[in-house]
Amino acid sequence: MKTQFLVGLLGAAVLISGCVSSLDGRKHAGVPFIKDQMEGRYERPADQAYAAAVKVIKFNGALIKEGMVHGETNLVRTIEGKINQRSVWVRVEPVDAKVCSVTVQARTRGGGKDLELVHEIEKQIALELAR
Repeated sequence: MKTQFLVGLLGAAVLISGCVSSLDGRKHAGVPFIKDQMEGRYERPADQAYAAAVKVIKFNGALIKEGMVHGETNLVRTIEGKINQRSVWVRVEPVDAKVCSVTVQARTRGGGKDLELVHEIEKQIALELAR
């Protein structure tokens, strides 16, 4: 009886934990199948949105890494940072000549989601673009 319980508990732990993809294309340990990112589209060039995202990440925490990922049709810029002991990724991608897409993702140290932080960072980027 105890062995069946322990085997069931171990099986549940394996199903709950796993790997998740971050916005920069790398894999990290975390809880899969939960929403941990938000996207906003802005009528601004991608360079302006990228500069606003870098400024917001630096204001709220520490900038860890900046990078570029080749998307399907264009160049995608990524930012990785740490805010309140959370890992935060921002992906800036041009949709067309006038519109860009900004996606923000945040994970806790244990791999859980932090949608409140995601929403706050996405809102601050929008406000920075409005200035």
